[in-house]
Amino acid sequence: MGWGRQIRIFFLAVTVFLEYKLVQKREGWTKQQAAKDKLWNNTHERNAKRILKAITELKGLWVKAGQYLSTRADVLPSAYIRNLSQLQDSLPPRPLSEVCETIEKELGKSPSELFTDFDKTALATASIAQVHRARTKEGLDVVVKVQHKGIKNIILQDLKNARTIVQWVAWAEPDYDFGPVMDEWCNEVPKELDFNLEAENTRKVASNLDYRNRQDSVNIGDVRFDVLVPEVIQSTERVLVMVFMDGLRLNDVAGLEALGVNKQALIESITCSYAHQIYVDGFFNADPHPGNFLVSKEPPFKPILLDFGLTKTLSFSKKQALAKMLLACAEGDYAALLSSFAELGLKLRMDMPEDAMAIMNFFFRRSIPGRASQEDMDKWTKERDERRKRFQDKQKEEEWSSLHRNPVDGFPGDIVFFMRVLDLLRGLSSLLGAQVVYLEVMRPFAEMAFGNVVKSGRLLETSSWICNTPSHSPTETKLRELLVELGRKQRVLGVQVCAYKNGEVVIDTAAGVLGKFDPRPVQPDSLFSCFSVTKGVTAGLLHWLVDQGKISLSEKVSTYWPEFACNGKENITVAHVLNHTAGLQNALSNDFKLDPLLMCNWDESLKKLAEATPESLPGEKQVYHAFSFGWLCGGIIEKASGQKFQDVLHKAFVQPLGLGGEFFIGIPAGLEDRLASLVIDSEDVDTMIKNSGTQAGGLTMQGNPPQGMVESSDSIVKRILPENAFAGDVTTAIATLPVLFNTLFVRRAIIPAANGHFSARALARYYAMLVTGGIIPPKSSSSEPPLGSLTPENKKFDPLAKKSKESKKEVLETKIDISGTEGATSERPRKLYSNPRIHDAFLGSGEYSSLAYTAEKFGLGFRRITAAAAEGKVSSNDEIIGFGHSGVGGSTGFCLPGSNFAIAITVNKLSQGSATAEIVRLVTSELGLPCPAMYASVNADRGADMTGGLTVEN
Repeated sequence: MGWGRQIRIFFLAVTVFLEYKLVQKREGWTKQQAAKDKLWNNTHERNAKRILKAITELKGLWVKAGQYLSTRADVLPSAYIRNLSQLQDSLPPRPLSEVCETIEKELGKSPSELFTDFDKTALATASIAQVHRARTKEGLDVVVKVQHKGIKNIILQDLKNARTIVQWVAWAEPDYDFGPVMDEWCNEVPKELDFNLEAENTRKVASNLDYRNRQDSVNIGDVRFDVLVPEVIQSTERVLVMVFMDGLRLNDVAGLEALGVNKQALIESITCSYAHQIYVDGFFNADPHPGNFLVSKEPPFKPILLDFGLTKTLSFSKKQALAKMLLACAEGDYAALLSSFAELGLKLRMDMPEDAMAIMNFFFRRSIPGRASQEDMDKWTKERDERRKRFQDKQKEEEWSSLHRNPVDGFPGDIVFFMRVLDLLRGLSSLLGAQVVYLEVMRPFAEMAFGNVVKSGRLLETSSWICNTPSHSPTETKLRELLVELGRKQRVLGVQVCAYKNGEVVIDTAAGVLGKFDPRPVQPDSLFSCFSVTKGVTAGLLHWLVDQGKISLSEKVSTYWPEFACNGKENITVAHVLNHTAGLQNALSNDFKLDPLLMCNWDESLKKLAEATPESLPGEKQVYHAFSFGWLCGGIIEKASGQKFQDVLHKAFVQPLGLGGEFFIGIPAGLEDRLASLVIDSEDVDTMIKNSGTQAGGLTMQGNPPQGMVESSDSIVKRILPENAFAGDVTTAIATLPVLFNTLFVRRAIIPAANGHFSARALARYYAMLVTGGIIPPKSSSSEPPLGSLTPENKKFDPLAKKSKESKKEVLETKIDISGTEGATSERPRKLYSNPRIHDAFLGSGEYSSLAYTAEKFGLGFRRITAAAAEGKVSSNDEIIGFGHSGVGGSTGFCLPGSNFAIAITVNKLSQGSATAEIVRLVTSELGLPCPAMYASVNADRGADMTGGLTVEN
């Protein structure tokens, strides 16, 4: 066995490697495609036969490796599949005398003493053992699995040799480092040598998959699958006796067709059985090659699962992480995907999370027939090469030492075998000509991995539902009780509430979880997508430039933005834009219908807006500018300041208020693990449908699974969007929001009307500054980590990457202190607005009343907050008590200057704002404050900003 075996293995590896390197060179010298194809086909055939001959002679671990490769019809050339498939049928049997010797040694009796009939001809011979049919004294037909003599030493030696080969290949070709896979094999394969363990595994899988007797199986919905697992009769370390189950081998395609087996249904049943093992049971067979399956010969032709020597056990957290990984791919949720990587221990060096999504979509891609799969592989190879080039260019830019760094820092064993199972299942599908959409078939089981964790109240009974931070007031203590109740009723999923009274933090609470399939608890620094709450920040930014003397509210927009002066927009003023009276409420609607991702292109959106034609004369009527508001303001801000929107935001608010890491309009990279994922409150949407009289036909909360292999980030977004997402149907548009705004591609876009990502404590601090006319409030919250202490850790994730070096330097030099008012330099401003009438400017009142429709809901950029009627009285709705801005789904930020009160609420379960209203009612009541009319009752008019501007006018 020793050196001769080792030399043979290494000689084979070197021969195959060098021949392929030579063919790569020869291909470059060959001009005709037909000649190139012939060259490669001959090489594949020659090496496939060479490898088959060596495996047949060497046996041991190499048989298992060959069996695995023979299933990869979606990856390997047909020559390898055709030749290596011979290893699936049976290897040359061991001598009967050796078999009988092992049985007698293990069971204490010879086969003739144990059985009335023992078939001397092996039923099948595999790499570790061979199987004989027999009949017990009781007349039961069984199979006897007998381990090969001396196979343990051979396997261990082969693992050592294989590890060396993998290390050598990784040195020669850094892009092909299979070290993590090999390490896991070395840990797991030796377990197959103990048949007692296999017997235990077989019984466990049989019990787990008997779903007809499992109460939780009803939660799988319409998914039904039937599989068979043989019963274990007796076992020792090297002998296993099981009930005989007659069936055809899975790779006997002709036999299956003769019986009329539905191969598509067969493969889907096998896939479902593995999805159940992985996501529901957390215990799965990690070796599903064709030799480990039979198909029963009687209708309904159920798959028979065999050989459970190599299994993996998943912890509850790892099972959820694997489920989250699949669901994140299905929904295009980058934040959930990256958090699943972290929970699995998968560490990537990728500079672009989009690459991670593309790679995972490749693993979860649909299976297709082997012949057609080569086209997909060619496409994948091209995409991989492009990613590698981008990665290497980035390394050069950052002056990294090596251009061949593997993008994986850590590759946990759970991922190794999970991916191996997917590969093997895909190979089986290709072998039988079936097409399986894994994201679709496996999704119901992945959803079960969470066990409706929030619905069941499981998290509600633990301290993790309410973030463990000190309560700042009796009001906050009562609020936490309300949040638990709202969670128990499933009216909130994740929520943050922060409030200031007289410059002091009186509430700073985080509760719930980050997503429907992300049970990590919400933290004070978690980031929520707040939609139109963003308008209140953008408006405040424009007013800041007015205060700086850069802009005049009464000036024409074209003064700052010359390209704007066309198609009837010449007389539109800055005040018209802020007051939603510019007549451009639908300026980008048609463009979004054609291409929803236009909103992610800042320059193109500004260009389209500059070319737009207004629908009404400026100042004629107030109509909510749901999307165009942000770009109108953003264009003015950039043109008037001569700086990028993000730079002005940082200079005006983020740096002086100490909001670093928790106050963004378009997130930079590096913060994905703190993002809350959006979901729809379906019951609330149903109510909206009934109230509005619209049809629900367009409502969908998930997209279709990918039909190809690897997609670019924008194509992934387009794939998961419902058809005609922005074509005007209210329910479709509402349901589209989580699908669209969960994607990292959109989250990173600068959409100053709808893409703010804030923590409640950062947003509340912003409004606590506004409520005092610009005075920076003292830092008084005790939540951890401290507000302003978190920023993207790696400079390569610089959101200002497109700026010049000089501009970058200027911006970085402004980052004196982001930790709050403590330690501020003497040059640091204590008041961000110098205008003593700034509140009138926000509200369009007083001396600014001529610039706004005073009777309407919006002032100059902010929604006017009116007081609710006192009990038993009718409100005139003309008592303005504050200002702020809400967002579709329920997040809000506003302040009440007369009470020196500011509050921010962030939510990730989108509704009509009923939960938000209940929170506001409790807080204002406990603090003795007037309740805003929009939150005073269940049926209160919450305005177009909370319904997404889906109504034409307000």
